[in-house]
Amino acid sequence: MCGIVGYIGSEGAAPILVEGLKSLEYRGYDSAGIALAPGGGEFRITRASGKLRNLQNRVDMNDPATTGIGHTRWATHGRPTEENAHPHRSADGQVVAVHNGIFENFLELRAELKGAGHTFVTETDTECFPVMVSQIMRTEPDFKEAFRLAVGRMHGIYAIGCLLATDPGRILVGRSGPPLVIGLGDGENFIASDVVPLLRHTRRVIYLEDGDLAEITRDAVTIFRQDGSPVERPVFVVPFDPVAAEKGGFKHFMQKEIFEQPLAVSNTLLDRLPLDGGGVPLGLAFTDEELRSFQRITILACGTSRHAGLVGQFYLEQLARIGVEVDYGSEYRYRDPVVMADTLAIGITQSGETADTLAAMKEAAARGARGMAICNVQGSTAARLAEATLLTHAGPEIGVASTKAFTTQLVVLLLLALRLGEARGTLDPAVRAEIIQALRELPALLERVASTERKIHQWAQKWHEATDFLYLGRGPLYPIALEGALKLKELSYIHAEGYPAGEMKHGPIALIDRHLPIVAVMPRDAHREKVLSNLQEAAARDGRILALVEEGDTGLDHIAEDVLHLPKVNPWLAPILYVVPLQLLSYHIAVIRGCDVDQPRNLAKSVTVE
Repeated sequence: MCGIVGYIGSEGAAPILVEGLKSLEYRGYDSAGIALAPGGGEFRITRASGKLRNLQNRVDMNDPATTGIGHTRWATHGRPTEENAHPHRSADGQVVAVHNGIFENFLELRAELKGAGHTFVTETDTECFPVMVSQIMRTEPDFKEAFRLAVGRMHGIYAIGCLLATDPGRILVGRSGPPLVIGLGDGENFIASDVVPLLRHTRRVIYLEDGDLAEITRDAVTIFRQDGSPVERPVFVVPFDPVAAEKGGFKHFMQKEIFEQPLAVSNTLLDRLPLDGGGVPLGLAFTDEELRSFQRITILACGTSRHAGLVGQFYLEQLARIGVEVDYGSEYRYRDPVVMADTLAIGITQSGETADTLAAMKEAAARGARGMAICNVQGSTAARLAEATLLTHAGPEIGVASTKAFTTQLVVLLLLALRLGEARGTLDPAVRAEIIQALRELPALLERVASTERKIHQWAQKWHEATDFLYLGRGPLYPIALEGALKLKELSYIHAEGYPAGEMKHGPIALIDRHLPIVAVMPRDAHREKVLSNLQEAAARDGRILALVEEGDTGLDHIAEDVLHLPKVNPWLAPILYVVPLQLLSYHIAVIRGCDVDQPRNLAKSVTVE
């Protein structure tokens, strides 16, 4: 949650900060602000509630100040007002700070600082930080030392950027939990919560680790730990093209990212499909012997990534013949989980920074599990926590509602199931060959599915006024029903539920009447006849059925109100193909209803607080 940017160099900081915040607005859009440090013992601070455009209209883009920090907020403590917008300053006006995270002991700190004579003007937990720095500087005038001591007083999770009005030649930062990235330029340096705002300026970045503090000047970056000892962190070269983070002629980032899925899947598969009969070349850090030793897999994820994990459960159990459980990352550590010997814990997170998933991964590791991460960001916290990492290579995903990150996660999970099946000797060679060939054909099939957008738009025009939806699927398609329902909720604010189709008669059937659209996901697979039977039960109660079926399948023509025929696909890949029309349906319904599809209300892309 929340986005932080910072710049120090020779150019005007204001336009760089505003452009950076535009790239980070997916992380929060309740309010925004920037602080410029022109020297002379003052700051020029501009803040605004609401979307970033409200701030942009107030900022002087010609301000000559060459140092500054900025913030876009997802509100936790305090209402989303201009008064509570970051940056926050000390009462004497000499220290400003931006913050992503939660200071859990802020009430205690506020009471202490009020007792020392300081005043507070906001409802936020963040304000206590610049005030604390100011308090410490009464006896410790060195800004860097005061910053270090103030960070030590903060309990909770945080990424912080801080400036001193009388010392505009440096930015001090600290990280414990939420991500913070330093971008390395030539005579200029940057900070950000994500690499995306850095891509216009540099691809050379340093990912700070938990407990890292850093001093950033125009020409140098010094990283140190809480005790003041220096530490070195590797420099990564980000592979993303800056153009990939732009809309490229599409109306919304989400629409663009839906249509990028053929390319994203191609990138996921690049160099990972075997040639000449060899094994699947995933480059895992585990040997075949270690892969054979795993007796159980626990998948830890939240939201859309958890739905990917549920599909992965089918892949891994059936192809690798290993028991799999899929846990909510947000619940895992609170139920005193039992971790069996030789357990592989797989954390799935697009950003690699999802707080609940990271906490679950740490808990599993503490209980003896081996760790693997499936994520989209090289150098992310999840990648550094895990012994082995599988990158999805989806490219930057700006839309808050995940699309191409999800489909590439499914591809990686299928590849992992193949690799484990090879190592464990459980994989039928004929099935393996069929899946690998189908994966080669998948990008072209995704192109064909994306071309159904016009018909999906017609569906959206017909159904956008519905107040409830029910999504049904069976086998590995029931998680796709869950994902379809989640997308509709996220984007259009329509209530929707996803269920395994066989569960419909165990309660949800009571909801069915002539007003309820039922979206059925029914490829021609082993579950088709069962789903067809379930839908006949729904039709008998006047349910209005929208069906996704395979080309040539006429089994629902007599009871479905709308049918979309999709290309024939290997059943193992049907989840990847059939989710795309559901993404498009949610997108177009939301657009027709006037919703902000890239930045849905109350949501943020990277959930970095619990």
